Amino acid sequence: MGGCWSDTLSPEKFKMKKNLFCGFSIFSGTKQKDVSSKVSATSSPPTPRSEGEILQSSNLNSFTFNDLRAATRNFRPDSMLGEGGFGSVFKGWIDENTFTATKPGTGMVIAVKRLNQDGYQGHREWLAEVKYLGQLYHPNLVKLVGYCFEEEQRLLVYEFMSKGSLENHLFRRGAYFHPLSWNLRLKVAYGAAKGLAFLHKTKVIFRDFKTANILIDVDYNAKLSDFGLAKDGPTGEMSHVSTRIMGTHGYAAPEYLATGHLTEKSDVYSFGVVLLEILTGRRAVDKNRPTGEHKLVEWAKPFLNNKRKFNHILDKRIQEQMGGAQKACVLASKCLCSEARYRPTMNEVVQTLEQIHSTTNTRNLQATESGSSKQNIRAPSPRAVANNSKDVPAGGNRRPIETAKGYVTKYPRPSKSPLYTS
Repeated sequence: MGGCWSDTLSPEKFKMKKNLFCGFSIFSGTKQKDVSSKVSATSSPPTPRSEGEILQSSNLNSFTFNDLRAATRNFRPDSMLGEGGFGSVFKGWIDENTFTATKPGTGMVIAVKRLNQDGYQGHREWLAEVKYLGQLYHPNLVKLVGYCFEEEQRLLVYEFMSKGSLENHLFRRGAYFHPLSWNLRLKVAYGAAKGLAFLHKTKVIFRDFKTANILIDVDYNAKLSDFGLAKDGPTGEMSHVSTRIMGTHGYAAPEYLATGHLTEKSDVYSFGVVLLEILTGRRAVDKNRPTGEHKLVEWAKPFLNNKRKFNHILDKRIQEQMGGAQKACVLASKCLCSEARYRPTMNEVVQTLEQIHSTTNTRNLQATESGSSKQNIRAPSPRAVANNSKDVPAGGNRRPIETAKGYVTKYPRPSKSPLYTS
């Protein structure tokens, strides 16, 4: 399931513990069933204690192992979408009405997560997913369609998220991959923030917020996934929940690592790390970086509130697009504050991101309109260029002009053109 490491509450022992990483991401939007009985943003989910109560109280479909084996073509290797500490995830197809297996390419696409049969921790995380995603519904939480609980078999059935994880979009490299645009990064961050804010309103702490657990649908809407480490938040006069230290290296809040005290502000810190990854295009922990740059927060934090130097840490691949990046850096700095009480709430984070996203969209629209206006005034017609092409010296440099349909013609450079005057 989500990446995890654990230890006792001793900070000294924690520092000595070898960090183990695990985690995968996948999953696209599917037809929603009736969710009227699910918990809304204004109520808290019931907290059933026993395994039977959790399974009975969930608003989920129960699948047989044979159903899911048929839906995934017997868990064939070419159906595998990813794997991690929980187990492997496979792509499958089921009928939208009967939820029985269908032929590949027909019906509803699903992602089936199959538990490794080698430990109790995996079962606990499987049960946590059923508990929370069986009761909570929100547009920015991945939908859990159902589960399989049959003898030693433990499986979870999700909606399929066609764009994969934010992690893939930010960090994959190659000649055929274009970096995720700033506008889409803001949209994903905004959606993920709304998902976290909803969880906090229902008194749930996510505990494993990271780019691998933010999935993206076909319209680039973000949805939180992997609730295996989620915990009920403090109630009454309690200020925190004491728990084993678990999560993913590089994302956990410092006070949580030191004491095991878990609060909503622990999630806010993790969101700050993810926002920093979005701004820089760098991983939270990357040992391949030069000395002093292995840990993203330590490297970037001194620049975040400096108006003259913040641009040094921005993702160079899209830096010219990043309107509002300075405000986003300030927000990340607030989320990463070492004192938890000074961090903003997720509702405040949502409001700030909404303002940044709205301002960026307005500027992009104005720039587009301005560019179109200039092009309409200055661009010569293809016929005029054709009439003058005979005056262009042999071998003269020409550059393509990009239109809405792509590069359709070539115009001479100004210094080579008979229309150019010095």
